[in-house]
Amino acid sequence: MINPFEIMETINMIREENLDIRTITMGISLLDCIGDDSNICSGKVYDKITSCAEKLVSCGNDIEKEYGIPIINKRISVTPISIVAQSSGDYVKFARAMDKAAKEVGVNFIGGYSALVHKGYTKGDEEFINSIPEALSTTNLVCSSVNIGSTRSGINMDAVGKMGNIIKDTAKASEKDAGFACAKLVVFCNAVPDNPFMAGAFHGVGEGECVINVGVSGPGVVKCALEKVKDGDFGVIADTIKKTAFKITRMGQLVATEASKRLGVPFGIVDLSLAPTPAVGDSVAYILEEIGLEKCGAPGTTAALALLNDAVKKGGTMASSYVGGLSGAFIPVSEDAGMIAAARSGALSLEKLEAMTCVCSVGIDMVVVPGDTTADTISGIIADEAAIGMINSKTTAVRLIPACGKKVGDTVEFGGLLGSGPVMPVSKYNCSEFIARGGRIPAPLHSLKN
Repeated sequence: MINPFEIMETINMIREENLDIRTITMGISLLDCIGDDSNICSGKVYDKITSCAEKLVSCGNDIEKEYGIPIINKRISVTPISIVAQSSGDYVKFARAMDKAAKEVGVNFIGGYSALVHKGYTKGDEEFINSIPEALSTTNLVCSSVNIGSTRSGINMDAVGKMGNIIKDTAKASEKDAGFACAKLVVFCNAVPDNPFMAGAFHGVGEGECVINVGVSGPGVVKCALEKVKDGDFGVIADTIKKTAFKITRMGQLVATEASKRLGVPFGIVDLSLAPTPAVGDSVAYILEEIGLEKCGAPGTTAALALLNDAVKKGGTMASSYVGGLSGAFIPVSEDAGMIAAARSGALSLEKLEAMTCVCSVGIDMVVVPGDTTADTISGIIADEAAIGMINSKTTAVRLIPACGKKVGDTVEFGGLLGSGPVMPVSKYNCSEFIARGGRIPAPLHSLKN
């Protein structure tokens, strides 16, 4: 039974602590759109997306009004287009069909302009990856991801080397928009097939015909809860976070179930990630500082983040039988007011971010680097993150924005949930010879679990 106290507590979380449903994401299979004529196939893609997601936005708006729960984004993810379009080619045509369909149904973003090349390329995969800069710079709502490694297969270093150049080309292609297209491109190790968050969402081939996945968020709620236990030890801190994560996830479960019922689409998962925004108070960095750090990036940051991430998972998994996606704590620099402040002050460096990603949900996320950063340096950063994911059997990712014409200390404005990114320094030392070796870094011994 829900008592009046719990109702008032939830209302307070929404009004004063930035609690929201970050996204309702409809996953749509496009496997039945495959064919050898790009005009026919891209037309089928448009028709299927608009048919399945016709009522997604209105449904989300109705739930938001009826329950008083903010639902910030309505999104779509689709089967990786490198699979769907491989028989017909002309990949950019599919990106434009996706963009047109997303605008037609009114969603915020559509993900799935994606490729899975963690063990090797097909000829079509390579052509697809080459199309990414044009696809992202000529569309508004399309998001792209490439999975270049996994614990089971190792790291495809040919793909890692390729993606450094692709990110540079994507930044150049959207130079007039401060490299905005790069904010829609993420490079994964151990990508998951049911992630509702952009830019990495795609509908995996093992998923159903159509599903509803929900991503919840509540860094501000967690921070406010911790303010009430300032003298507590780490056991009290962990327990407080777990209880708060439980409440947040229950709200997500409610919205997911209701959306599933109204749309007649099966419920997939709740992703219980703490996803920050540039709004003051809605920050993962501020949670870490509330635990006792003077500034995010100080010694102890990785330990505090490990505690937070673990407690979020423990609390959230008790609230739903279908937790999935990434589920933990996100640390996108440009999207988190506390991270932005820490980066500007010099407390937070790329190297510290890399250490933090060993214990949280993603990786080097929404980090702006100088425009003259070389493709090989970007590839080296990708390789380091992929190694963390591969060895630790977790998802890691890189979303870098080389800001053309910008140098360390400058700021790039993206607006909205993407916030603003201070340009962060990268190592001046070269890794070109390392990247040029190519081939595949073998999977670790613990991948042999059969």
